[in-house]
Amino acid sequence: MAGAIALGGVLLLGTLWYRFVEGWAWEDAAYMTVITLATVGYGETHPLGSRGRLFTIALILLGVINIGYIVNRFTEAIIEGYFQEGIRLRQQRRLMESLTQHYIICGFSRTGRQIAKEFRAESVPFVVIDSEFESVQKAQAEGYVVYQGDATLDDSLLHVGIERAICIVAALPSDAENLYTVLSAKTLNPEIRAIARASTEEALQKLQRGGADAVISPYITGGKRMAAAALRPQVLDFVDGILSGSDRQLYMEEFLLDPALSPFVGQTLQKAKLRSQTGALVLAIRRSDGNLIGGPTGDTILMSGDTLICMGTAEQLRSLNQVLVPLGSQALRKPKNQ
Repeated sequence: MAGAIALGGVLLLGTLWYRFVEGWAWEDAAYMTVITLATVGYGETHPLGSRGRLFTIALILLGVINIGYIVNRFTEAIIEGYFQEGIRLRQQRRLMESLTQHYIICGFSRTGRQIAKEFRAESVPFVVIDSEFESVQKAQAEGYVVYQGDATLDDSLLHVGIERAICIVAALPSDAENLYTVLSAKTLNPEIRAIARASTEEALQKLQRGGADAVISPYITGGKRMAAAALRPQVLDFVDGILSGSDRQLYMEEFLLDPALSPFVGQTLQKAKLRSQTGALVLAIRRSDGNLIGGPTGDTILMSGDTLICMGTAEQLRSLNQVLVPLGSQALRKPKNQ
């Protein structure tokens, strides 16, 4: 911008000189200024004296300096943009390749943004994938790892490390897109946990048949939560307080009992003394066959493959993780927000 303004000033200066000092017509003055600055060498429009020629020399030098400055800035901008984009792409590729045991959020709409906030609060590694440039820019502005691509395509999912991910959340606006995403994800990584958003009851059933491990309908869930807020407001506040947010004091976490690592398989809860050792409360136990035991008693036997759903402070859950599995083992999920 500064170079263009300076060049315009030189053009004006030359025109005014030839018009008022040399006494030429406006057309001749402008023409002489242009061919002088362009250094095309057409010759003098009218004969010049010594003073006029000295000014013309100065005008040529000013023109060359300004044009050289403009060309230099333009070239610099192109080269810097090219290399910066190349550096950004290489950094993104290295970052994607380093992701492991991460979560994938497909779609950065209102639902996707809220999921990303919760994941950030939980300090879990995740990547956002969206095909819309504006959504990608918003995700980048929030500081998230993001990839621009179509989540329904295998190539896009491979770019975000689908084969190394532990969970994918399909939060795209279209039920059909979410179904395609779940099908692609399960094909590329059969072990991945797939969570999908559904707008209708029919879509919910199709997504379940398509392999989604959990299907959430914002309308159904929203209706249930509104009813709970009306009927049991204190209970809802308590549950919300331990499920979301970064400033909470109590957390809920799940732990998988591995017979090769946990010494408590086959023992009762009373004998395991998990509560007395850690302070964490075992709220429920999910058996490997899917059966849920709510409020287990001291006589409840811990079995191989059980998932313990526990509540406690961050420190209590840390202690529970160390009790359930030897330090250094990666078999169990470690509690977050620690």
